[in-house]
Amino acid sequence: MKVGILGGGQLARMMAQAGIPLGCEFVFLDPKADACAGQLGELVVAEWEDASALDRLSACDRITCDFENVPATVLERLADAGHPVRPAANAFAAAQDRLTEKRLFESLDIEVAPFAPVSGRTDLLDALDRIGYPALLKTRRMGYDGKGQYLLRTPEDLEPAWAELGDHELILEGWVDFDFECAITVVRNAEGEMRCYPLSRTVHADGMLRLAAAPANVDAGLRERAEACGRLLAEHLDYVGCLTLELFVAGDRILGNEFAPRVHNSAHWTIEGAVCSQFENHIRAVCDLPLGATALRAPALMFNWIGAMPSTDALLNVPDLHWHDYGKQSRPGRKVGHATLLAETWPALVPVALELKEDLPQPLDRLLDKLVSI
Repeated sequence: MKVGILGGGQLARMMAQAGIPLGCEFVFLDPKADACAGQLGELVVAEWEDASALDRLSACDRITCDFENVPATVLERLADAGHPVRPAANAFAAAQDRLTEKRLFESLDIEVAPFAPVSGRTDLLDALDRIGYPALLKTRRMGYDGKGQYLLRTPEDLEPAWAELGDHELILEGWVDFDFECAITVVRNAEGEMRCYPLSRTVHADGMLRLAAAPANVDAGLRERAEACGRLLAEHLDYVGCLTLELFVAGDRILGNEFAPRVHNSAHWTIEGAVCSQFENHIRAVCDLPLGATALRAPALMFNWIGAMPSTDALLNVPDLHWHDYGKQSRPGRKVGHATLLAETWPALVPVALELKEDLPQPLDRLLDKLVSI
């Protein structure tokens, strides 16, 4: 089966690595000539709306995405022409607009922080009167990995925030004083069968995921509510593939932050830590193959490498540390790889992880203390 993927980054690369043993071939469409997935299939270098490029992609048996900001209109065009696009364009349309996303969560009774649309300065001042400080001013579109947002702590932040973001349609969100963050990944097939991966506990810095641990050390009731939210969202969207819902936990409350209609960084640990990885299960769902088991193989801790790959000398000597270099050029703020540490139990994993601190790039050394102390 030939699978077309809009996007040729590391997520497409790992989908291909999982799908090739299933007998799949891959075609990637990406605007960048150095897209790292191109090593594993045909790479079509073109903009998303390029008609001739989409014609080449439409020859595939199934079409999916590795990037949530592929224009939903492009996916609708492919689907209207009779090509099986999974997940469908409606999921991307919802995830691409933060206001639409928050309203969707509210309609499903998934609690969210207070929010308000902002189309001008008057809207912003009115919203701040209702929501108060601190608050996050965000672009409604193209915001990922911490892009397109400004933290408003006091009125003195208004002018620099407006200078940076005022040319966009915006949303103001109340600040959530959360205890920790977590993420639930759901896989659903076209027949409606759903499975959940163990809840991941996540740690971010500067808006980017840095660490993810599974299983999250939370009580059963919270885990069940997180799974219920993920299942509800996937069912409502008639979703096919893997979907991740990111959540804040504040006391006994869980609040929806955002969702990704694709495989997700917080579940990279599933490659070694689960029976069937999120990447394989996404391809299985998209291609109408039986879903794989989502059960935990072993407790896992994933380190995200941002900007540049760290030195491998010390880290590769660690037993059960699994290394992933995406083959991307180093660049500040760029996701270039990850590593996943496994152990038989979480108490056995923690001291091994802490021994790595001196070899970890900043701020992972500091964030690791935060994660293991929870």
